[in-house]
Amino acid sequence: MNRYVRDMVSMRRAMVAVAGAVMAVVGVAGVSSGAGARAGGGGIAPEADVAYHGHVTVREGRLGVWLVVANHGPSGVADATVRLRFSVPLAGAQALPSGCLRTGPDEVLCGAGMLRAGGGAGRGLDLALRVPVRTVEVTARIDTAWNGGASDRNPQNNEHRVLAPATGDRYFF
Repeated sequence: MNRYVRDMVSMRRAMVAVAGAVMAVVGVAGVSSGAGARAGGGGIAPEADVAYHGHVTVREGRLGVWLVVANHGPSGVADATVRLRFSVPLAGAQALPSGCLRTGPDEVLCGAGMLRAGGGAGRGLDLALRVPVRTVEVTARIDTAWNGGASDRNPQNNEHRVLAPATGDRYFF
């Protein structure tokens, strides 16, 4: 084997060793910083499973939405925001619970706060809203606007669409 080939083989081995060392350091740093990392922040996003359970009622111009926010995932969520959209515009000014904000004629955002891992419930939300009196039904769409940047592999329990006829009955999700 000539000297040129030996030098190339030695250099190749050195590059493989350096690449392996870099991957080991980056891999350890990514795993150790992952629990608190935000999506897009260079770390691994924590995994959460934000879920909403509750009911919707409509009767004589009143729209009631009651829900509880939970996290069934393996990582906690520092803060979550639920988005509620309705098929009809809300009437005039509304009295909203603390932590809720009207963001459009038919949309409300509510902060759920910190959610512990493994089923830790956040706060319950109880909204008493007004809609036009002649409304015969409302479709409520409930989903997550923000979950702290966590990944959620089970969106079926935090994306709901509920049709509530104006009967005063509770329609559960």
